[in-house]
Amino acid sequence: MFKISILETRGDRRLVLEGKLAPPWTEEVESVWRSAAQQLQGRKLIIDLTNVTFISPDGENTLFKLMRDGAKFCCRDVLTKHVLKQLARRSRNRP
Repeated sequence: MFKISILETRGDRRLVLEGKLAPPWTEEVESVWRSAAQQLQGRKLIIDLTNVTFISPDGENTLFKLMRDGAKFCCRDVLTKHVLKQLARRSRNRP
């Protein structure tokens, strides 16, 4: 099971992802990201991975694409932080 919620505040728009980030949900995350990135009116767009329980290789590729597009992330889990650090390193090494 997977769930995407959008939380709006004065300072940011937050996409809260919950569950397993794997196909077919990876395409949905990209679609919601593109839609949410419109009309931010100066607010930050943050992807909250706090309640993600699993990230498949396709999920990692999705996060990598969003990172390249300027996504900001928040999470608490050590493994998720490690995945994000690896993706950031990969992003820096790509032209």
